[in-house]
Amino acid sequence: MKNRTGTLFGIGVGPGDPDLITIKAAKILNRVDIVFAAASTKNDHSLAVNIAREHIPASATVRNLGFPMTRDKSETRKAWKEHARTIITELEKGKNVAFLTLGDSMTYSTYGYILKFVQALAPHLEVETVPGITSYQAAAARLNTPLVEGEEMLMVVSGVNGGSRLRELCGKPENVVFLKAYRNVPDIKSALDEAGTYPSCVGVKHCGHSNEEIIDDIDELSKRKPDYWTLIISKQMSQNGTKVE
Repeated sequence: MKNRTGTLFGIGVGPGDPDLITIKAAKILNRVDIVFAAASTKNDHSLAVNIAREHIPASATVRNLGFPMTRDKSETRKAWKEHARTIITELEKGKNVAFLTLGDSMTYSTYGYILKFVQALAPHLEVETVPGITSYQAAAARLNTPLVEGEEMLMVVSGVNGGSRLRELCGKPENVVFLKAYRNVPDIKSALDEAGTYPSCVGVKHCGHSNEEIIDDIDELSKRKPDYWTLIISKQMSQNGTKVE
């Protein structure tokens, strides 16, 4: 008789507040055998595990997978493939496995890359992906600011390349979220200034965590020491002609 294989659950744990983990995610975490999460190769720390800790039973094994903090695509692909094989090995043993990721499991997520390799290397394995609340959704709620209204558009973009993506657009969307602003806040600010149509720009650091900080002045934000966990919500005039601040 063929051995039963396990299921891989890709779980978004939200931006930081443990109370923002979905009920579905909590229920699944309560019954998996192994919990995997991404960590830097420089340490063995996982913020995603810390957020989900109260929902992980003592019976589950927690394993952090080291990923190199580099822009070398060959190195990152090597890590994704290696870790996918590690996960597949456990699934083939019949273990139910969770892979935790910050925010949403399908939005700028390490899980998305792992998923592609698991599906390519072992397409017969069962996978279930559980969505999570993104940092920008939580930040908008924290600011009591709608992300989009009426027929407005929303652009969500990585800030890794600064404000280049905004500059490339002829027609600017009414609302722009820059994730992973980090060291590129000054260039993002310049791109927003060049557009000249975003009177409301708010920076949020460590959204949902105890050290959360809201910076209403993007000029001030651009002069501060870079912080990896920084996002910027930029808005044009709302449909009724007033600033959204």
